[in-house]
Amino acid sequence: MIRKEMLETLYQWFWWDKLWLPAELSWADLEDKDGRVYAKASHLYVTVPYAFSFLLVRYLFERWIATPLAVSAGIRHRVQLKVEHNPILENYYSTHSKNPLQADINGLSKKSSLPVRQIERWFRRRRRQDHPGVLKKFREASWRFVFYLSAFIGGIAALYDKEWLYDSRQVWTGYPKQSMLDSQYWYYILEMSFYGCLLCSIAFDVKRKDFKEQIIHHLATLVLLSFSWCANFIRMGTLVMLVHDASDILLESAKLFNYAKWEKTSHGLFVAFAIVFMVTRLIIFPFWLIHCTWVYPVHHYPAYFGYYFFNVMLVVLLFLHIFWAYLIFRMIRKFLFGTLTRDERSDNEEEEEQESSLTEDGDVQQHKPFNELSRDAASEKNGCFGLSPPENTCLSRLCHELGSV
Repeated sequence: MIRKEMLETLYQWFWWDKLWLPAELSWADLEDKDGRVYAKASHLYVTVPYAFSFLLVRYLFERWIATPLAVSAGIRHRVQLKVEHNPILENYYSTHSKNPLQADINGLSKKSSLPVRQIERWFRRRRRQDHPGVLKKFREASWRFVFYLSAFIGGIAALYDKEWLYDSRQVWTGYPKQSMLDSQYWYYILEMSFYGCLLCSIAFDVKRKDFKEQIIHHLATLVLLSFSWCANFIRMGTLVMLVHDASDILLESAKLFNYAKWEKTSHGLFVAFAIVFMVTRLIIFPFWLIHCTWVYPVHHYPAYFGYYFFNVMLVVLLFLHIFWAYLIFRMIRKFLFGTLTRDERSDNEEEEEQESSLTEDGDVQQHKPFNELSRDAASEKNGCFGLSPPENTCLSRLCHELGSV
């Protein structure tokens, strides 16, 4: 009984209208009447089954469309030979570290009665065994590309004739008594369902260094969209989604062409992505959208908790944009000056796989003649402006698995 009362009190506090709405308004003002239809929190429940439906659609798409497309582009499933099972090494790999220090390797050598060189080789092969192949990356990028393209086209179709797309002041005209349109409903629900799908699948997708930032991004996006839905900030929410989808299309298409070895096309798309990303997320997003939510609302009603909360969530997204922009600038700088050796967001295992792919055991490098090592060093130094290695050009590293920014 006490627990039930506590839950009811918590529920009433959470939905206290003074937290979500301006002081002179209440939830009664957002009830359907006079021909107006408003968004309701209960509508968001449908995003849960839709998110799982997206997982099913993704599975079918990757199997029946993305995989044949990858095969036609010359991408094959890589068969990775499994390492010989060793309980001692496997336990250390799973519970301690995938990259043991030299002191740990010496200890494992004594414990397993294996030579140090063999243990190093075992860990190297074990890491390669876990590393995803190009086919998996191609399928993931294909799925995201199709959704972002569809969402962007749908967003344009839903907003092209709306005055608030061209004049941000119109976002707050008549707030909160702004009737929800069918196009806005589906735009929101499908976008939120997709981000819910990404949050569910991130555990088994290709894992990158910015794994934590991706989780924060997905959670912040879902919280932001959910709050804007309940508080009827839908006009601003649709603009935020449209701005985010614009650059994602170019990023995923650049990765697709990179995996297919269309390097010039991939290069051009990456440059276009970098430009669109900077314009939409570092110029339009802060100086138009955040400015719109920070300056104009107080002309219509006094600032309140929901006003500050919404702007804080937008700023969280902006900081994530700045973080990814820093990585993009760093890669472009290395690319221009010929010092790019790997993608800033790719895992160490990927670099290691590239270094050891020349030989089965990775020992050939030590036995190369001095003149061959010199040529390798010169090639590394020349970077993009010299002779690139046959499989790992600087362009490939530039676009390789930048991920979902």
